[in-house]
Amino acid sequence: MGGEGLIHGGRLDQAIARFGGRREDWLDLSTGINPWPWPVPDLPPEVWTRLPDAAAVEAASEAARRCYGAPKEAVIVVGNGSQALIQALPLCLAPTSVAVLGLTYREHERCWALAGHRVVTVPDLGAAGDAGVVVVVNPNNPDARAVAPAELLALADRFAGRGGLLVVDEAFADVMPQVSVAAATGRAGLCVLRSFGKFFGLAGARVGFALCDATIGAALEARLGPWSTSGMALETAARALADDAWAAAMRPRLARAMSALRETVARSGLTVVGSTDLYVLVECADARHLWRTLCAARILTRPFPERPGWLRLGLPDTAEATLRLEHALSGAMGAKP
Repeated sequence: MGGEGLIHGGRLDQAIARFGGRREDWLDLSTGINPWPWPVPDLPPEVWTRLPDAAAVEAASEAARRCYGAPKEAVIVVGNGSQALIQALPLCLAPTSVAVLGLTYREHERCWALAGHRVVTVPDLGAAGDAGVVVVVNPNNPDARAVAPAELLALADRFAGRGGLLVVDEAFADVMPQVSVAAATGRAGLCVLRSFGKFFGLAGARVGFALCDATIGAALEARLGPWSTSGMALETAARALADDAWAAAMRPRLARAMSALRETVARSGLTVVGSTDLYVLVECADARHLWRTLCAARILTRPFPERPGWLRLGLPDTAEATLRLEHALSGAMGAKP
């Protein structure tokens, strides 16, 4: 916040450099990543020793198509995490006006601007005007705001009629599948981005998918180049995305854990602004002070320089971690800045 330098969650090394301690001393709640990851099995030796071929890419793509409900018409592009796709997509279009529904994940605004587009952040879709591209994170990060699929698809239809593009970042839609428009991809005017690592708890694998039409798909693949995703990551994603039993058991587990977390923060006196089952956004009078106080207790959360009253927390992975957070919050909220 201000000079804190924590632009994204997960910057544990920076927190340690400032506040001390060892990595094992810290409880990192700064990301919205599932703390109970999909159990990676032993992988075939060749995924480490061979360049990933077209069959490996196809297997991961088809697993994503089935998992996300994309139709056969949709082109599935695999990238090194959805961040790589966020960076590549603006380079696939001629400079135009871009409206980003905010406040949201700031990499969208940054990457479109770096690619030479005219970018504005808008408070609602009605303020997007005649922008050539509209970017919507759905559900939104960090406040979990959701736009109804019908509204998004109507906008995509209007874009298709005038050569525009609606980009829907569904990084957290695995825990809110009712908001997804993945089933409508393949049409002109719509590109959906999906993140593999958050719901499956395997952010280190760096796998993301773009669900789009053939024109956008070809441009993205040209930008990403060959071997944009490792063989290990492709194999892991293909297997995990096909594990329906694991996903069916994980969703209620995450829901129960988030319910408990919301109760924990409410008892401390914090106001819940919004949540998915992977993170909760809270508000208080001085989130900067609260962030620092929690860091002193070796608990890392996610502040927002643009909203000095906001703090985002991910899920603790154990009952002991939840209790540790509750004690730290109680002490922090009872102390004077």
